[in-house]
Amino acid sequence: MDAAVIGGGSWGSAFALHLGRLHQKILLWVREIEVYKDLQENRQNSVFLPGFQFPSEVAFSTDIQGTASSAPILFMAVPSRFCRPLFENIAPVLKRHQIVVSLTKGIEEGTLKRMTEVMGEVFSRSARPRLAVLSGPSFAREVAEKLPTAVVIASEDAEAARTIQHFISNIHFRAYTSGDVTGVELAGALKNVIAVAAGISDALRFGHNPRAALITRGVAEMTRLGLRCGAQKETFLGLAGIGDLVLTCTAQQSRNYHVGYELGKGRRLSEILAETKMVAEGITTTISVRDLAGREEVEMPICTEVYRVLYENKNPEESVRDLMLRALKVE
Repeated sequence: MDAAVIGGGSWGSAFALHLGRLHQKILLWVREIEVYKDLQENRQNSVFLPGFQFPSEVAFSTDIQGTASSAPILFMAVPSRFCRPLFENIAPVLKRHQIVVSLTKGIEEGTLKRMTEVMGEVFSRSARPRLAVLSGPSFAREVAEKLPTAVVIASEDAEAARTIQHFISNIHFRAYTSGDVTGVELAGALKNVIAVAAGISDALRFGHNPRAALITRGVAEMTRLGLRCGAQKETFLGLAGIGDLVLTCTAQQSRNYHVGYELGKGRRLSEILAETKMVAEGITTTISVRDLAGREEVEMPICTEVYRVLYENKNPEESVRDLMLRALKVE
Protein backbone atom coordinates (compact mmCIF):
# COMPACT_ATOMS: atom_id res chain seq x y z
CA MET A 1 0.00 0.00 0.00
CA ASP A 2 1.08 3.59 -0.66
CA ALA A 3 -0.86 4.89 2.37
CA ALA A 4 -3.43 3.84 4.93
CA VAL A 5 -6.27 5.75 6.54
CA ILE A 6 -7.47 4.87 10.03
CA GLY A 7 -11.10 5.86 10.50
CA GLY A 8 -14.17 5.20 8.36
CA GLY A 9 -16.18 8.26 9.35
CA SER A 10 -17.04 11.00 6.87
CA TRP A 11 -13.60 12.66 6.90
CA GLY A 12 -11.54 9.48 6.85
CA SER A 13 -13.70 8.08 4.06
CA ALA A 14 -13.54 11.28 1.99
CA PHE A 15 -9.77 11.45 2.44
CA ALA A 16 -9.29 7.82 1.41
CA LEU A 17 -11.54 8.48 -1.59
CA HIS A 18 -9.40 11.49 -2.54
CA LEU A 19 -6.17 9.50 -2.25
CA GLY A 20 -7.61 6.61 -4.24
CA ARG A 21 -8.51 8.98 -7.05
CA LEU A 22 -4.82 9.90 -7.23
CA HIS A 23 -4.28 6.30 -8.37
CA GLN A 24 -2.50 5.38 -5.16
CA LYS A 25 -3.07 2.10 -3.37
CA ILE A 26 -4.93 2.95 -0.18
CA LEU A 27 -6.12 0.79 2.72
CA LEU A 28 -9.03 2.21 4.77
CA TRP A 29 -9.62 0.82 8.27
CA VAL A 30 -13.18 0.99 9.60
CA ARG A 31 -14.47 0.09 13.04
CA GLU A 32 -18.16 -0.47 12.34
CA ILE A 33 -18.93 -3.90 10.86
CA GLU A 34 -22.00 -2.63 8.99
CA VAL A 35 -19.88 0.07 7.33
CA TYR A 36 -17.21 -2.50 6.41
CA LYS A 37 -19.79 -4.79 4.83
CA ASP A 38 -21.25 -1.91 2.83
CA LEU A 39 -17.79 -0.96 1.57
CA GLN A 40 -16.95 -4.53 0.64
CA GLU A 41 -20.23 -5.26 -1.11
CA ASN A 42 -21.10 -1.89 -2.66
CA ARG A 43 -17.85 0.13 -2.42
CA GLN A 44 -19.86 2.86 -0.68
CA ASN A 45 -20.07 4.21 2.86
CA SER A 46 -23.81 4.76 3.04
CA VAL A 47 -23.68 5.67 6.75
CA PHE A 48 -21.07 8.43 6.83
CA LEU A 49 -20.48 9.44 3.20
CA PRO A 50 -23.46 8.41 1.07
CA GLY A 51 -23.49 8.84 -2.68
CA PHE A 52 -19.83 8.17 -3.52
CA GLN A 53 -18.24 5.10 -5.11
CA PHE A 54 -14.73 4.19 -4.00
CA PRO A 55 -12.29 3.43 -6.84
CA SER A 56 -10.60 0.05 -7.08
CA GLU A 57 -7.40 1.57 -5.66
CA VAL A 58 -9.02 1.68 -2.20
CA ALA A 59 -9.20 -1.53 -0.16
CA PHE A 60 -10.89 -1.98 3.22
CA SER A 61 -9.96 -3.64 6.49
CA THR A 62 -11.10 -4.17 10.07
CA ASP A 63 -7.58 -5.25 11.16
CA ILE A 64 -6.20 -2.18 12.89
CA GLN A 65 -2.62 -3.39 13.36
CA GLY A 66 -2.46 -4.85 9.87
CA THR A 67 -3.64 -1.55 8.43
CA ALA A 68 -1.20 0.52 10.51
CA SER A 69 1.77 -1.57 9.36
CA SER A 70 0.72 -1.77 5.70
CA ALA A 71 2.08 1.52 4.34
CA PRO A 72 4.82 4.15 4.78
CA ILE A 73 2.22 6.90 5.37
CA LEU A 74 -0.58 6.57 7.89
CA PHE A 75 -3.42 9.10 8.23
CA MET A 76 -5.35 9.10 11.53
CA ALA A 77 -8.97 10.26 11.14
CA VAL A 78 -10.68 9.34 14.40
CA PRO A 79 -12.35 11.50 17.08
CA SER A 80 -9.97 12.74 19.78
CA ARG A 81 -11.59 10.76 22.60
CA PHE A 82 -10.73 7.49 20.82
CA CYS A 83 -7.18 8.42 19.85
CA ARG A 84 -5.10 7.33 22.84
CA PRO A 85 -6.34 3.71 23.04
CA LEU A 86 -6.07 3.44 19.27
CA PHE A 87 -2.51 4.83 19.32
CA GLU A 88 -1.61 2.31 22.02
CA ASN A 89 -3.03 -0.47 19.87
CA ILE A 90 -0.97 0.34 16.79
CA ALA A 91 2.24 1.48 18.52
CA PRO A 92 3.88 -1.99 18.56
CA VAL A 93 3.69 -2.36 14.77
CA LEU A 94 4.86 1.11 13.73
CA LYS A 95 8.32 1.67 12.27
CA ARG A 96 10.66 4.63 12.42
CA HIS A 97 10.52 5.26 8.66
CA GLN A 98 6.73 5.77 8.67
CA ILE A 99 4.99 9.15 8.72
CA VAL A 100 1.86 9.33 10.88
CA VAL A 101 -0.44 12.26 10.09
CA SER A 102 -3.19 13.37 12.45
CA LEU A 103 -6.42 14.55 10.79
CA THR A 104 -8.11 15.00 14.19
CA LYS A 105 -9.18 18.45 15.39
CA GLY A 106 -9.44 18.10 19.14
CA ILE A 107 -7.67 18.23 22.51
CA GLU A 108 -7.52 15.23 24.81
CA GLU A 109 -9.77 15.72 27.81
CA GLY A 110 -7.97 15.53 31.15
CA THR A 111 -4.36 15.65 29.90
CA LEU A 112 -5.07 18.69 27.67
CA LYS A 113 -2.61 17.29 25.14
CA ARG A 114 -2.78 17.85 21.40
CA MET A 115 -2.98 14.73 19.24
CA THR A 116 0.67 14.81 18.15
CA GLU A 117 1.62 15.16 21.82
CA VAL A 118 -0.42 12.06 22.63
CA MET A 119 1.20 10.23 19.70
CA GLY A 120 4.65 11.30 20.80
CA GLU A 121 3.99 10.06 24.32
CA VAL A 122 2.55 6.70 23.23
CA PHE A 123 4.84 5.99 20.29
CA SER A 124 8.03 6.83 22.19
CA ARG A 125 7.67 3.49 23.98
CA SER A 126 8.50 1.71 20.70
CA ALA A 127 9.96 2.79 17.34
CA ARG A 128 8.71 6.35 17.03
CA PRO A 129 7.64 7.35 13.49
CA ARG A 130 7.75 10.88 12.10
CA LEU A 131 4.68 12.93 13.03
CA ALA A 132 2.59 15.54 11.22
CA VAL A 133 -0.86 17.13 11.36
CA LEU A 134 -3.24 18.13 8.56
CA SER A 135 -5.81 20.87 9.15
CA GLY A 136 -7.68 23.68 7.41
CA PRO A 137 -11.12 24.35 5.89
CA SER A 138 -12.09 20.97 4.46
CA PHE A 139 -15.64 19.66 4.68
CA ALA A 140 -15.57 15.96 3.87
CA ARG A 141 -18.39 16.05 1.36
CA GLU A 142 -16.84 18.90 -0.63
CA VAL A 143 -13.54 17.01 -0.83
CA ALA A 144 -15.48 13.98 -2.05
CA GLU A 145 -17.18 16.18 -4.66
CA LYS A 146 -13.77 17.34 -5.94
CA LEU A 147 -14.45 20.96 -5.01
CA PRO A 148 -11.30 23.11 -4.66
CA THR A 149 -9.82 22.72 -1.17
CA ALA A 150 -6.69 24.10 0.50
CA VAL A 151 -5.17 22.71 3.70
CA VAL A 152 -1.97 22.97 5.71
CA ILE A 153 0.46 20.21 6.74
CA ALA A 154 2.49 20.96 9.88
CA SER A 155 5.45 18.99 11.14
CA GLU A 156 8.66 19.59 13.04
CA ASP A 157 10.24 17.48 10.31
CA ALA A 158 10.24 19.72 7.21
CA GLU A 159 11.02 16.80 4.91
CA ALA A 160 8.05 14.84 6.24
CA ALA A 161 5.76 17.84 5.68
CA ARG A 162 6.95 18.21 2.08
CA THR A 163 6.51 14.48 1.47
CA ILE A 164 2.87 14.64 2.58
CA GLN A 165 2.33 17.87 0.66
CA HIS A 166 3.32 16.29 -2.63
CA PHE A 167 1.61 13.00 -1.86
CA ILE A 168 -1.88 14.50 -1.36
CA SER A 169 -1.95 17.53 -3.68
CA ASN A 170 -3.65 17.72 -7.07
CA ILE A 171 -5.78 20.16 -9.06
CA HIS A 172 -8.66 19.77 -6.56
CA PHE A 173 -6.67 19.62 -3.33
CA ARG A 174 -3.79 21.96 -2.49
CA ALA A 175 -1.56 21.58 0.58
CA TYR A 176 0.73 24.16 2.16
CA THR A 177 3.42 23.33 4.75
CA SER A 178 4.13 24.79 8.18
CA GLY A 179 6.51 24.16 11.04
CA ASP A 180 4.02 25.38 13.66
CA VAL A 181 2.51 22.10 14.86
CA THR A 182 1.22 23.65 18.09
CA GLY A 183 -0.58 26.48 16.32
CA VAL A 184 -2.13 24.31 13.60
CA GLU A 185 -3.46 21.79 16.11
CA LEU A 186 -4.78 24.37 18.57
CA ALA A 187 -6.45 26.39 15.82
CA GLY A 188 -8.17 23.29 14.46
CA ALA A 189 -9.55 22.43 17.88
CA LEU A 190 -10.48 25.91 19.11
CA LYS A 191 -12.43 26.93 16.02
CA ASN A 192 -14.98 24.22 16.77
CA VAL A 193 -15.93 25.90 20.04
CA ILE A 194 -16.45 29.27 18.35
CA ALA A 195 -18.57 27.53 15.70
CA VAL A 196 -20.98 26.38 18.41
CA ALA A 197 -21.38 30.03 19.45
CA ALA A 198 -22.00 31.05 15.84
CA GLY A 199 -24.73 28.44 15.50
CA ILE A 200 -26.42 29.70 18.66
CA SER A 201 -26.29 33.28 17.41
CA ASP A 202 -27.85 32.38 14.06
CA ALA A 203 -30.62 30.34 15.71
CA LEU A 204 -31.48 33.39 17.80
CA ARG A 205 -31.72 35.37 14.53
CA PHE A 206 -29.25 37.98 15.65
CA GLY A 207 -28.11 38.59 12.08
CA HIS A 208 -24.75 38.95 10.36
CA ASN A 209 -23.23 41.56 12.68
CA PRO A 210 -22.78 39.27 15.70
CA ARG A 211 -21.56 36.40 13.53
CA ALA A 212 -18.82 38.64 12.15
CA ALA A 213 -17.99 39.78 15.66
CA LEU A 214 -17.84 36.20 16.92
CA ILE A 215 -15.46 35.21 14.14
CA THR A 216 -13.22 38.23 14.73
CA ARG A 217 -13.16 38.00 18.51
CA GLY A 218 -12.88 34.24 18.18
CA VAL A 219 -9.63 34.66 16.29
CA ALA A 220 -8.43 36.91 19.11
CA GLU A 221 -9.23 34.27 21.73
CA MET A 222 -7.63 31.48 19.72
CA THR A 223 -4.50 33.55 19.16
CA ARG A 224 -4.15 34.54 22.83
CA LEU A 225 -4.21 30.94 23.97
CA GLY A 226 -2.03 29.79 21.10
CA LEU A 227 0.70 32.32 21.81
CA ARG A 228 0.71 31.37 25.48
CA CYS A 229 1.22 27.74 24.43
CA GLY A 230 4.12 28.60 22.11
CA ALA A 231 2.35 28.86 18.75
CA GLN A 232 3.00 31.48 16.07
CA LYS A 233 0.55 34.35 15.56
CA GLU A 234 0.61 33.96 11.76
CA THR A 235 -0.85 30.47 12.00
CA PHE A 236 -4.14 31.83 13.35
CA LEU A 237 -4.41 34.18 10.37
CA GLY A 238 -3.98 31.30 7.93
CA LEU A 239 -5.87 28.24 6.72
CA ALA A 240 -5.84 26.37 10.03
CA GLY A 241 -7.00 29.46 11.90
CA ILE A 242 -9.28 32.02 10.34
CA GLY A 243 -9.76 29.87 7.22
CA ASP A 244 -11.25 26.94 9.11
CA LEU A 245 -13.03 29.26 11.54
CA VAL A 246 -14.90 31.10 8.79
CA LEU A 247 -15.94 27.78 7.26
CA THR A 248 -17.30 26.24 10.43
CA CYS A 249 -19.03 29.43 11.57
CA THR A 250 -20.93 30.06 8.35
CA ALA A 251 -22.06 26.66 7.01
CA GLN A 252 -24.92 24.56 8.32
CA GLN A 253 -23.13 21.35 7.32
CA SER A 254 -20.63 22.09 10.10
CA ARG A 255 -21.44 19.64 12.91
CA ASN A 256 -20.42 22.10 15.61
CA TYR A 257 -22.41 24.95 14.07
CA HIS A 258 -25.40 22.59 13.83
CA VAL A 259 -25.19 21.70 17.53
CA GLY A 260 -25.05 25.39 18.43
CA TYR A 261 -27.97 26.16 16.15
CA GLU A 262 -30.14 23.49 17.75
CA LEU A 263 -29.15 24.70 21.22
CA GLY A 264 -30.15 28.21 20.21
CA LYS A 265 -33.59 26.83 19.32
CA GLY A 266 -33.96 25.65 22.90
CA ARG A 267 -33.20 21.94 22.46
CA ARG A 268 -31.19 19.87 24.95
CA LEU A 269 -27.65 18.78 24.11
CA SER A 270 -28.34 15.10 24.78
CA GLU A 271 -31.28 15.17 22.39
CA ILE A 272 -29.23 16.80 19.64
CA LEU A 273 -26.32 14.38 19.94
CA ALA A 274 -28.62 11.35 19.96
CA GLU A 275 -29.77 12.17 16.42
CA THR A 276 -26.45 11.55 14.69
CA LYS A 277 -23.60 9.04 14.62
CA MET A 278 -21.15 11.76 13.63
CA VAL A 279 -18.98 13.42 16.27
CA ALA A 280 -19.02 17.18 16.91
CA GLU A 281 -15.51 17.64 18.35
CA GLY A 282 -16.35 21.07 19.76
CA ILE A 283 -18.59 19.55 22.43
CA THR A 284 -15.82 17.75 24.31
CA THR A 285 -13.15 20.24 23.21
CA THR A 286 -15.04 22.97 25.07
CA ILE A 287 -14.20 21.23 28.36
CA SER A 288 -10.52 20.96 27.43
CA VAL A 289 -10.38 24.59 26.27
CA ARG A 290 -11.93 25.76 29.53
CA ASP A 291 -9.32 23.81 31.49
CA LEU A 292 -6.42 24.80 29.23
CA ALA A 293 -7.35 28.50 29.38
CA GLY A 294 -7.54 28.24 33.17
CA ARG A 295 -4.15 26.56 33.37
CA GLU A 296 -2.53 29.14 31.12
CA GLU A 297 -4.47 32.05 32.74
CA VAL A 298 -5.86 33.23 29.40
CA GLU A 299 -9.19 35.04 29.21
CA MET A 300 -11.53 33.42 26.66
CA PRO A 301 -15.03 34.87 27.20
CA ILE A 302 -16.71 33.32 24.13
CA CYS A 303 -15.42 29.84 24.92
CA THR A 304 -16.39 30.31 28.56
CA GLU A 305 -19.98 31.14 27.62
CA VAL A 306 -20.15 28.16 25.27
CA TYR A 307 -19.09 25.96 28.17
CA ARG A 308 -21.81 27.43 30.39
CA VAL A 309 -24.47 26.83 27.76
CA LEU A 310 -23.32 23.26 27.10
CA TYR A 311 -22.60 22.10 30.64
CA GLU A 312 -24.29 24.49 33.06
CA ASN A 313 -27.61 24.83 31.19
CA LYS A 314 -27.22 28.57 30.87
CA ASN A 315 -29.76 30.26 28.63
CA PRO A 316 -28.05 31.17 25.32
CA GLU A 317 -29.65 34.62 25.29
CA GLU A 318 -28.22 35.31 28.75
CA SER A 319 -24.79 34.33 27.49
CA VAL A 320 -25.05 36.81 24.62
CA ARG A 321 -26.19 39.51 27.03
CA ASP A 322 -23.28 38.82 29.39
CA LEU A 323 -20.80 38.97 26.51
CA MET A 324 -22.18 42.32 25.37
CA LEU A 325 -22.15 43.77 28.91
CA ARG A 326 -18.53 42.88 29.64
CA ALA A 327 -16.30 45.77 30.68
CA LEU A 328 -15.45 48.03 27.76
CA LYS A 329 -11.82 47.90 26.63
CA VAL A 330 -9.35 48.56 23.82
CA GLU A 331 -9.55 46.03 20.98
